[in-house]
Amino acid sequence: MTRLPADLVLRAHRTWVDGAWCPAAVVVRDGHVTDVLPVDADVPAAVDRTVPAGQVLLPGLVDTHVHVNEPGRTEWEGFASATRAAALGGVTTIVDMPLNSIPATVDAEALAVKRASADGRVAVDVGFWGGAVPANAGALADLHDEGVFGFKCFTAPSGVDEFPHLDPGQLQAAIAEVAAIDALLIVHAEDPAHLVAHDALGGRYEDFLATRPPVAERSAIGQVVDGARATGARVHVLHLSDAGALPMIRAAKDDGVRITVETCPHYLAFEAGSIPDGATEYKCCPPIRDDANRDALWAGLLDGTIDCVVSDHSPSTADLKTDDWGLAWGGIAGLQVGFRAVWTEAVRRGIALETVLPWFTTGPADLVGLDDRGRIAPGAVAHLAVFDPDALSVVDVAGLAHRNRVSAFAGLEARGRVTETWLRGKLVATADGGVTAVQGRLLERPARVAPQHARNERSGSLLTGTTDARTDLS
Repeated sequence: MTRLPADLVLRAHRTWVDGAWCPAAVVVRDGHVTDVLPVDADVPAAVDRTVPAGQVLLPGLVDTHVHVNEPGRTEWEGFASATRAAALGGVTTIVDMPLNSIPATVDAEALAVKRASADGRVAVDVGFWGGAVPANAGALADLHDEGVFGFKCFTAPSGVDEFPHLDPGQLQAAIAEVAAIDALLIVHAEDPAHLVAHDALGGRYEDFLATRPPVAERSAIGQVVDGARATGARVHVLHLSDAGALPMIRAAKDDGVRITVETCPHYLAFEAGSIPDGATEYKCCPPIRDDANRDALWAGLLDGTIDCVVSDHSPSTADLKTDDWGLAWGGIAGLQVGFRAVWTEAVRRGIALETVLPWFTTGPADLVGLDDRGRIAPGAVAHLAVFDPDALSVVDVAGLAHRNRVSAFAGLEARGRVTETWLRGKLVATADGGVTAVQGRLLERPARVAPQHARNERSGSLLTGTTDARTDLS
């Protein structure tokens, strides 16, 4: 029997497959990659396109650390704007943090509210983290059953009243609780005992940096390691800033502790000595540290201690970025440009694109069990990005899709350009035409025993509103 034509064949002389470049024709049917064939393979298809010379075909990027802020603080960001920015940056899957939305995603009811606010409005696929706070201790299993990808907690004040941090005893209890249900605890690790209390600080960056010393990260990470070692829990250190914690993390991994760690584009692209006075668009917690620390973070990526790079996209309205480092909101908007920023710095350091790519694809995808994306392989969802690695441009915040045009990446002389983004084999964004379709789906945590590249989406194109529609849940 003659096979029906493919929906799409996307051909490129440089396609990233199994960690290497090869000429390939990527064949897509029903939203999934069915074959990866020689670039000149004869495949009848409804759409047959060839990537322009000099450009490369990548799997869609995955970003597991995005603060969308909707509902409740939608003036900071929202699902429509955040996912448009993602698509334009080649990011085809994000996982939304449980704060700074109101309500915070700390119970099943709040999760339902958040899903409803995203329904029908996402340009890329979106999953959700739950939160671990003092008030829901002992009740994480119920939220886990609703399909969140794991639980975020803070060991220091989060900056918003509706998401309180865990004290050391509560942290250890949360680690034990996630171990019991085989969930994942992701931790903002700063020890408040080592933070310097302050209100206004003025405009000098070094005064802010001194309030959040490296020992604060190391102390909190040590508590996380101890808890995971004692319980067997899966734990993940968020937005590592202090490279001095890497030997501890490396030793824990060598001992079999189930710990992973991420860092962010702003820690890799910037260093403290270059941050101007009053430029609080660079403010984040933990903070951007010195150049030697940045070098050590790069080394931690190259030796595999750091597992992935994600944006920690945490925007706010412009008025909250006052020029006082003590009073300004602490968060950096970088979802659309983070990959380009890291690639720019990688080029300066002589690091190849194929070395960088796993940090943005399989690294974060595997963290959350989404083995059907972040790779180009038969059975994978057909999320793809076309990238021109040699393009040069200056980041203009007026051209970003983020709701508020405030970003530390403004004015960066960036290398690379995402020219096309494909979701399930459909072209959804182009560099020249913007986002052309809203095709994203709402995701739930895949089953731990799901088959390779199993679908992790709700039935139909978007949220159905019924729990019956959930698939592949543990």
